[in-house]
Amino acid sequence: MTTAEVFAPAKINLTLHVTGHRADGYHLLDSLVGFADVGDRLRLTNAAELSLSVSGLFAAGVPQDATNLVWRAAQAVGWTGHIALDKGLPHGAGIGGGSSDAAALLTALRAQGLAVSPELPLALGADVPVCMQAIASRMQGIGEQITPAALPTLPVLLVNPGIAVPTGQVFAALTERNNAPMPVDIPVFDGVEDCAGWLGAQRNDLQQAAISVAPEIARVLGDLGATRNALMARMSGSGSTCFALYPSMKAAHFAAYEIGAEHPDWWCVATELR
Repeated sequence: MTTAEVFAPAKINLTLHVTGHRADGYHLLDSLVGFADVGDRLRLTNAAELSLSVSGLFAAGVPQDATNLVWRAAQAVGWTGHIALDKGLPHGAGIGGGSSDAAALLTALRAQGLAVSPELPLALGADVPVCMQAIASRMQGIGEQITPAALPTLPVLLVNPGIAVPTGQVFAALTERNNAPMPVDIPVFDGVEDCAGWLGAQRNDLQQAAISVAPEIARVLGDLGATRNALMARMSGSGSTCFALYPSMKAAHFAAYEIGAEHPDWWCVATELR
């Protein structure tokens, strides 16, 4: 490989059920995940030493050393080169930015013949295994159990109020850690409305805990739920990004206009989940 350019899509937790807490501190999860058409971009170039530069809308505050997950991923497989990361996703936002970056790098290097051990993705983080699949999936356990899921293409509006929410603080605020999982079988959905109706009966068990840490999330959810034609609204991951589903991309773009006009400082993107 001389140079490779890869895309790291946003990961959206359509559901997130916290089903247990292990003695080693890991939480057990049951989550339905989709991937958006928006994300970060990486340009990988071979070099004698490992280095990382960050640019883009959300470059500020992103580490450019071994504390960055994408650096750790490259180091773990013994690859040396320059990683140019174009940060299009807010960080600390519950949409798997760092995990998706690391997964995209590992996928690109594996395609070039570098060995990636089966244990490495999970060792880097609970979201990395599902991000390496980058397709709609059900993730269970501590992130190691991945099952592809059949979802219709979902028009969605993603909104982040510009607040980074530390995952550790959200889990610390969680009051109930042994909740019911999703149904055993995820149905085959007859379109967006059918899917949204089923999702509405599920949960994100971290949502209230995240609101206690960052109350602005409740405002985002309220504004999303009040947009015209919104089918359902929920927080993704541990926050602070929230989403709403719509019957069409036209409706999602109209909602983006509504939200953006009232909150021009919020990150607001209409896209599709797959």
